[in-house]
Amino acid sequence: MIEPARVNVVELTVSELSAALKKTVEETFNHVRLRGEISGYRGPHSSGHVYFALKDDSARIDAIIWKGVFGKMRIRPEEGLEVVVTGRITTYPGRSTYQIVIETLEPAGLGALMALLEERRRKLAAEGLFDEARKQLIPFMPRVIGVVTSPTGAVIRDILHRLADRFPRHVLVWPVRVQGDGAAEEIAAAIRGFNALPESGPVARPDVLIVARGGGSLEDLWCFNEEIVVRAAADSMIPLISAVGHETDITLIDFAADRRAPTPTAAAEMAVPVRADLIAQVAALAARHIACWQRGIDIRRKDLRALGRALPTPDRLFAVRRQTLDNLAERLPRALRANAHVHHQRLARLAGRLSTQVLRTRLSRNAEILAALAERSKRAMRVLLDRRADRVRSATQLLTAFSYRSVLARGFTLVRDAAGTPLHAAAAVSTGMRLDIEFADGHIAAVSDGGRPPEDRPSEETPAPAAPKRREKGTPPKQGSLF
Repeated sequence: MIEPARVNVVELTVSELSAALKKTVEETFNHVRLRGEISGYRGPHSSGHVYFALKDDSARIDAIIWKGVFGKMRIRPEEGLEVVVTGRITTYPGRSTYQIVIETLEPAGLGALMALLEERRRKLAAEGLFDEARKQLIPFMPRVIGVVTSPTGAVIRDILHRLADRFPRHVLVWPVRVQGDGAAEEIAAAIRGFNALPESGPVARPDVLIVARGGGSLEDLWCFNEEIVVRAAADSMIPLISAVGHETDITLIDFAADRRAPTPTAAAEMAVPVRADLIAQVAALAARHIACWQRGIDIRRKDLRALGRALPTPDRLFAVRRQTLDNLAERLPRALRANAHVHHQRLARLAGRLSTQVLRTRLSRNAEILAALAERSKRAMRVLLDRRADRVRSATQLLTAFSYRSVLARGFTLVRDAAGTPLHAAAAVSTGMRLDIEFADGHIAAVSDGGRPPEDRPSEETPAPAAPKRREKGTPPKQGSLF
């Protein structure tokens, strides 16, 4: 009875069974809400999808977040974070497993969010993003103030109103969302955008930045805890003031900012001084400066009067010099007369020594000396001229030896073309070419007939080569043609 019953069971393929199970599971668990701890999270896959698992003390289920859903999530998965997710249960036929396709993800209560916040704070602090050495000083009097906040909230109005009361400055507002999906990316882009402005561009680069938002819950302020915002604040080259929430609200951007303000209004107070206080302070400093200068003038006037009383009068100062001058004036005529008498006596002695005989003797001696010098000059001139004549003769002989005319005198000739250029080879002479032949005693004009090779000439016309003459002993050999 049992065997026939088994035979009547419908036969299914593995794919059909998997499809049936998938349909049953999805219809039964179309939308569920699960609580569990994230396990095995390694970040987004290369495709953009996210794969991990949810577990509790005794069970585990695979989870997947599609790429489009993951990009819109406000809270991102973290390893070990306890979360509450919503989604639908489905199966994966390839492995015969079931899994949850997550549509929303949120921490399981405030404690989970605080644990995630503390873990992220420790991570960023370990990287040195919160070090005091990275903090910049806020400028005392900024020319331009950049504000990153929502353009429609009360925060921007509070900041502008406070700046107008204290010290009006030029304000640039970069509108962003301060809550919800994409808010963190917009805030980070605004901070980096202000830093990217050129120093002398058409849009003035701010001297200080204020990142502000009103109060709210931890979930509302969560975008200011995202790593992208914290890193943008830490990398800002413009001094940044964080003014997020109320005084009791703490976000991670507060640690990365150069200054933290308890409220947006307090941030405006930190950014600029009070103009009335500055005017009063400058006036007080000016009054102190004038009073100090006046006291200095009075002290120097008293010192000058005291020094003036200590100085002697002009009569006392020049009395001794005036008496000395009078004594010298009395002695001067006597000294002039004595000096003139001495010079007169010396002139008389010299005049007595001068006579015609003395002058004649001196002239005679000078004439003899002059005649001797003239004779020595004549001899020196003759010697010099002889030397110059010898050098000229030597140069003439050397020039004659190197001249081509000495070669012509030995029986050679110099052949030139019609332009007067010397010809050095027979190949340079063409038929009908006019030639100028120079001998030692003159020139003759000639026309070339082209000539014939030596082998074409009759043997009887070829003169026998003359026997070389023996050179007599002591006779120098003749020099060949230089051309």
